Amino acid sequence: MSVEPKKPREACCSKLKLFLASMAFAYFAKAFGGAYMKSSITQIERRFGIPSSLIGVIDGSFEMGNLLVIAFVSYFGAKLHRPRLIGIGCVVMAAGCYLIALPHFFQGAYKYETSMSHTSAINNSESTLPCHGNLTNADETPDLDAITACEKAAGSSMWIYVFLGNMLRGIGETPVMPLGVSYLDDFSREENTAFYLACIHTVGILGPMFGFMLGSFLAKIYVDVGFVDLDSITINHKDSRWVGAWWLGFIVTGTLILLSSIPFWFLPKSLPKQGQEESQSKGTELATVAEQENFLPEDNQDHEKEKPVTFQELAKDFIPSLKRLFKNSIYSMMILTYLVVVNGFIGMITFKPKFLEQIYGQSASKAIFLIGILNLPAVALGIITGGFVLKRFKLGAIGAARVAVAASVGSFCLLFVQAFIHCDNTEVAGLTVSYQGVPEVSYNPQTLLSQCNMGCSCSLKHWDPVCGHSGMTYASPCLAGCQTSTGTGKEMMFHNCTCIGEMMTPATNMSAVLGQCPRKNDCDHIFKIYMALSVLGSFISACGGTPGYIVLLRSIQQDLKSLALGMQILIVRTLGGIPPPIYFGALIDRTCLKWGTKQCGGRGACRIYDAHAFRMTFMGLITGLYFVANILWGGVYVKVVQRQKKLALRNQAKENGLEGNSQGNGHANINIATNKDDTDKESTI
Repeated sequence: MSVEPKKPREACCSKLKLFLASMAFAYFAKAFGGAYMKSSITQIERRFGIPSSLIGVIDGSFEMGNLLVIAFVSYFGAKLHRPRLIGIGCVVMAAGCYLIALPHFFQGAYKYETSMSHTSAINNSESTLPCHGNLTNADETPDLDAITACEKAAGSSMWIYVFLGNMLRGIGETPVMPLGVSYLDDFSREENTAFYLACIHTVGILGPMFGFMLGSFLAKIYVDVGFVDLDSITINHKDSRWVGAWWLGFIVTGTLILLSSIPFWFLPKSLPKQGQEESQSKGTELATVAEQENFLPEDNQDHEKEKPVTFQELAKDFIPSLKRLFKNSIYSMMILTYLVVVNGFIGMITFKPKFLEQIYGQSASKAIFLIGILNLPAVALGIITGGFVLKRFKLGAIGAARVAVAASVGSFCLLFVQAFIHCDNTEVAGLTVSYQGVPEVSYNPQTLLSQCNMGCSCSLKHWDPVCGHSGMTYASPCLAGCQTSTGTGKEMMFHNCTCIGEMMTPATNMSAVLGQCPRKNDCDHIFKIYMALSVLGSFISACGGTPGYIVLLRSIQQDLKSLALGMQILIVRTLGGIPPPIYFGALIDRTCLKWGTKQCGGRGACRIYDAHAFRMTFMGLITGLYFVANILWGGVYVKVVQRQKKLALRNQAKENGLEGNSQGNGHANINIATNKDDTDKESTI
């Protein structure tokens, strides 16, 4: 007889573990796709010639997709077949990835801006005259009809497909988190929930690692690989005009997400509670876990036994459920805290590759690779460490809140220090320094002109940088005053550049080569210090992730769990996911020193920023948001402690009442009722 009860328990555990493995794979796949999207932001910005503010709108379309369906999926999905809804979501996500890649096949070949021809058709030793290569008045405003025809041919509005595809990804991702986490929490042991969540998030964090590594690899491959002669391309992956094979990654991520949907079609609607022998009569709504019974107010724990309900009854109960949910002050305070934290995090992760590129002179490919290989493993280790600490020391809601607050304060301190570690501006004549080499930041295009290039009729719109032998970068060979050139393609060199001789310490060699000059040697050392602090900060911040989530789970009623998690995602992603890329991007655009020029003559993506203004804007915003988050975390901790004290008083009153009841007199019964009423009022927040 002792053998029979073990069989269903083994089946239960195996199905729960299958769901756990399926969720981990789905988290990996969706995080893989999301991270690849973040790593491709710079490539998409350059390919479509759009500013950072618009790329912020495209990035925020993922959250817009969530906004459309999250409330309904979270509330009604909890009553339906949760695993199958997750499977449907994965299929929709995959379709979104394929839609994002579609514009590449409709657009023509990418044509980067250049001030002169670098083709190998002419092989003369002195083939072109850079100083006199712009006499066609390139800065004149072209005809409006010509611009319209050009834009239609170039497919300049194709970014809309990326916008819609990313929105579709957001719609598909909606069921995964609220339904998956609530399903797992419903059917696992209380002491295992934190560890299971940590395992899922840790496996999920491997997704961004591989996503950023794929983004780094494809950023080095030219966008039109296989369609153009790569020997004719005069720029390399370090150039701000370079566009990698961004579209290829979305085909890979879409296929992986599609595969992750398969296991969910074979999982049951509900499972027995882990560790229980008889569970057929329990249904999907199980008894509240022990800690939650002790932590939540008693009057909020009474719910009716599960019975068949109609769609109309579910809809009628929606608004009252929302009111019950937001009367919970701890839940409301935590939503506000997450809102501020996510604002800072989304803004940081969206533009951090560009930050590393502009402040520390790293290529887009290397910046993406370093984030994926250093920061993300630190985050994974931090998440699993936070979950392990909770399980090892068996911390309750107060203990979890303490860990979360400590992690938040520690990461803020390291972030504050990072704001003061930076390299100097790259030296570009007429933009960050004068032609004589004096530091002098200018947002006025006219400062690109000087006595040394005044007679060359140079265009001020083009960005075709050359590096002088003196170590200074010039916006184009013409603006460097170069008289002759030799070689073809990437090997082209420019000679007799009159502006190089205007330096306060004139160079003996008056030649220049294609591309920007490298940063000073001490910048590499400064960058290593910054990355070390960044990695440590990522680890400490992630240590508070799982404890914070446990505080959220333990502060909400069992029947509202799916709705609470869904509303958290809805609010945080609506106000914490959509606005940050837009306002971060708009403020970063204000620090642009030189805008690129589109194929049809309009303003394209920014080519170079004022590094100091960029750093103060970017790091100032993030540090300010995290400072506010620390204050809010302190408020959450105070609320949790207050609630725990009230519940302790209530439990003590109950014990006193039970002792009096055992004496068997009516007077004691009256005291019990009075004590219960008083404590219920005290525990309601």
